[in-house]
Amino acid sequence: MKDRSFAVFALGSFLICIPLQFYYAFTNLFLNEIGVAEPASTMTLGQMSEIFFMLVLPWFLVRVGVKRTLLVGMAAWTLRYAFFAYGNTGAFAWMLYGGILLHGICYDFFFVTGQIYVDEAAPLTIRAAAQGFLAFMTLGVGMFIGAWASGQVVQHYTFGAPGETALHAWRSIWIVPAVAAAAVMAIFALLFRPRQQPSPREAGPGVAAAELPRR
Repeated sequence: MKDRSFAVFALGSFLICIPLQFYYAFTNLFLNEIGVAEPASTMTLGQMSEIFFMLVLPWFLVRVGVKRTLLVGMAAWTLRYAFFAYGNTGAFAWMLYGGILLHGICYDFFFVTGQIYVDEAAPLTIRAAAQGFLAFMTLGVGMFIGAWASGQVVQHYTFGAPGETALHAWRSIWIVPAVAAAAVMAIFALLFRPRQQPSPREAGPGVAAAELPRR
């Protein structure tokens, strides 16, 4: 954490995982409530998109670098929540499916790229500990706070008398994580500056390509 770039990355990863929990906790309820047919099966489209974007991830890393790939992943979360906020089962049903299909970018371009960055930034002696720290900050603390925060937001926008079926103001609910993810992305874009690594020519013939961190 003494490395400024790594500290910004760790803090940004922690913060972005708070709005991320809205998707994992409430998408199925959302799709059921607005009348999407077979919502559980529909959500598996997200896992299918993961396979595709995992295949194209190396191409992005080589051509645009780690920072821009991470920003694309963050932007995808913002776009996904905007799609959910304004999508419906009518003319804008494509937004619902688009938001689900973005899961491949959301997960691969952020979580997988983050793991690659940690693997390259951390010295070999503490690499495993660094990966564990990242998991603790994101899947642990970040998701824990996100579960609480998302529950508070959903409860605030839940309507209906006791004993009646609860209704939710889903547009208002999804706007909250969309704005939060956009804010984290903007801060991350300004502050995260991974160190420029030498090219194979600059590093000299004795350095293997695999040892050179990506941009």
